[in-house]
Amino acid sequence: MSLLPVSSSSAARWKLVLGSPADAANEIPLSPDYGQMDEVLTQLYDNDGERRAGLGGSAPKVSCWLGDIRTYFPSSVVAVMQQDAMDRLGLHQLLLEPEILRTVQADVHLVGTLLSLSRVMPQKIKHTAREVVLKVVRELEQKLANPLRQAVQGALSRAVRNPRPRYAEINWAATIRANLKHYQPAYKTVVPEKLIGYGRRGQALKEIVLCVDQSGSMASSVVYAGVFGAVLASIKAVKTHMVVFDTAVVNLSENLQDPVDLLFGVQLGGGTDINLALTYCQQLITRPTDTILVLISDLYEGGNEREMLKRAATLKAAGVSMVALLALSDDGAPSFDRRMAEQLAALGIPSFACTPGQFPALMAAAIQGQKLQV
Repeated sequence: MSLLPVSSSSAARWKLVLGSPADAANEIPLSPDYGQMDEVLTQLYDNDGERRAGLGGSAPKVSCWLGDIRTYFPSSVVAVMQQDAMDRLGLHQLLLEPEILRTVQADVHLVGTLLSLSRVMPQKIKHTAREVVLKVVRELEQKLANPLRQAVQGALSRAVRNPRPRYAEINWAATIRANLKHYQPAYKTVVPEKLIGYGRRGQALKEIVLCVDQSGSMASSVVYAGVFGAVLASIKAVKTHMVVFDTAVVNLSENLQDPVDLLFGVQLGGGTDINLALTYCQQLITRPTDTILVLISDLYEGGNEREMLKRAATLKAAGVSMVALLALSDDGAPSFDRRMAEQLAALGIPSFACTPGQFPALMAAAIQGQKLQV
């Protein structure tokens, strides 16, 4: 069997993928750009089948490497390489150097890493870290805020009817649609027999409780939940609570006006006590049938599983619309406790992962009382 010839450019790309051992005799020439890319990859990955780490502990050297990967690779690849550098080389400590932090490409994963380091972060780095987190939060808000507001406000207008609205409370679009049969051709107008209004101003039509697991594996979910919580808090017709937990529970609702402060109030890491968190959330709920409880957790319960399930069943029986999000991120299929997810599903509490782009539709469906699709 003959082998098809491989072009020089294809061979060069394979050499970048496989590393120097794939071309021990150095027979495959690399262009200057490919040569630089190969050097950057060699510094991170292993030489014996993968590519060997070799950045060393020098902050200037790491800063230069971070700049190089942004020069030679697209942003999506840069994010992966940065995360690999954290995992393989333990660069977390070097992130506590301002010059390094300014060089790293800011994304959700970096924010999660900074939050996990917040307890050991020296004062000199906190200002720079806040700037990085603020940059990512603003980018996420710009991308996600309007879809969430539109979905929630639209769902509220459909789910909540005011049969005797004042003039300023009339939902004109819904009123016209409901009275089209009363159209008067002679006057070219609709005579509204029935007015449809929004809920009264100043009244929180729905309460939303975001109950967020802050164990280390949920870092990306915590960041997205913080941004979504801040957006929901800006909608007057919704009362929003933000509760985070590990083996203790912290209510961050007062920080929802500033998502950066909120995120720095999170302490990533530690164990998980979902039962304790649900017990606390139950105390916040005053109108169960108007409340949506979103539990964001991988469901690996470190507390009392039996009591947790009883608590969830009690909330559901009281009329609370409850959903368990195993992840709120774009990180792919999450690791989660399948047995616990199945037991919650048996109680009528759907459990599934959700991307940030799907979250607005999820909230709209929950507000309207629709069955959530797993």
